[in-house]
Amino acid sequence: MTGASATVDGTTPVETWQRISTPASTIGPWLPDGDLGARLAEGLARVEIALLEAVDSEHPFVREAAGHLMAAGGKRFRPMLALLAAQLGDPTFPEVTRAAVVCELTHLATLYHDDVMDEAAVRRGAPSANSRWSNSIAILTGDLLFARASDLLADLGPEAVRVQARTYERLVTGQLRETIGARPGDDPVAHYLEVLADKTGSLVATSARFGAAFAGVDDELVAALTAFGEEVGVAFQLSDDVLDIVSQDGASGKSPGTDLREGVATLPALFALAGDDPAEARLRELVSGPITDDDEHAEALALLRASAALERTTEVLREYADRARARLGGVPEGPVREALSALCEYVVTRTS
Repeated sequence: MTGASATVDGTTPVETWQRISTPASTIGPWLPDGDLGARLAEGLARVEIALLEAVDSEHPFVREAAGHLMAAGGKRFRPMLALLAAQLGDPTFPEVTRAAVVCELTHLATLYHDDVMDEAAVRRGAPSANSRWSNSIAILTGDLLFARASDLLADLGPEAVRVQARTYERLVTGQLRETIGARPGDDPVAHYLEVLADKTGSLVATSARFGAAFAGVDDELVAALTAFGEEVGVAFQLSDDVLDIVSQDGASGKSPGTDLREGVATLPALFALAGDDPAEARLRELVSGPITDDDEHAEALALLRASAALERTTEVLREYADRARARLGGVPEGPVREALSALCEYVVTRTS
C-alpha cells in the first residue's frame, strides 16, 4: 500500500467506517434480516473500507482513476458471497475480508480492460474510464488494480496465490475464446456458456471458495460452495443478458439493448440465430450483426422481447439457478443455507 492517509473520496478509513451504516452492495432484495443480515452488513462495510484503501495513492490522478469504477457503485456480488460463505465458519478471521477484497479488485480490474475491448462508453451509469480518459489510462489502471490485488493476496499464502492464478487464467481464456468466437463446427450456444463459466463463473466460484476456506470451513463443504459459486455466477451473467433486453429504463446500469447495438451475440441472440421459424426471419436478420439504426434497434428489441429465444434463455437461466441450489445439499440447515437458496431465486427474478 502507499501509506497515504486519505481514501479516494477524500476521507480517512476511520471516517468512512463511521459513515457507512448499510451494506455497500446494491444486490439487497434477497439479503437476510436479523443477526445474519447485520453480520453481512458489517462485513461489507469492512470490505468497502479496505477497497477504499486499496485504490488509494499518493498521486491524485492515480487515486482518481483507480477509484473511478469503485466510486460508481456496483453490487459487490463477489465479496458479499465470500462473506456469506464465511458465515459457515468463523467470519471474523481477517483473511476473510482480505480475500473478499482481492476478488472485488480482480473483478474491477477486468471491467477496465473489458471496456477497452468493447469500446464501451458507459459503465455502472457513469462514463467508462476509457471514454473519460483514454484506452491507455484504462488498461494501466486495470493493471494497477491487479497489482494491488496481488499485494493483498501474498499475505494469504501460496495456495491462495495458486488458486487466484488459475482463476485469472480462466478469466483470460474466457476472454480470448469470446474474442475469437466459436470455431467452425462448434455449437455456438455451448461455446457461449463455456465462456461465461470462465469469464464470470470462475471468479464467483473463487469468491465463495476463499470466503469458506479462510473461515475454516471443512474441505468438502468448501468444494460444494465453490461449485455453487460457478453455477450461480453463470446464472447471474445470463440474467444480465435477459435484463439487457427486457429492461425498459436502463435500470441494469446501461441502456436497454446495448449488446444488440454493439453486435454482442448473447444467449438470446444466439438462440434467435439458431432458430428456423419463418415468423422470426426478420429477427434473425436484425441480430446477425451490430444494429446502428435507431428504428431497427427498437424493432429488434421488440421482436426479442416477444421471442421464443428469450423464453429459452430464461429456461437456461433457471436451469443454472436450480443446479446451483442443488449444490447446497451439504450446507447445514439454517439462515446461511436459506440465504444462498434465496440468491438462486433472485438471479432469476432480478430487475436490476
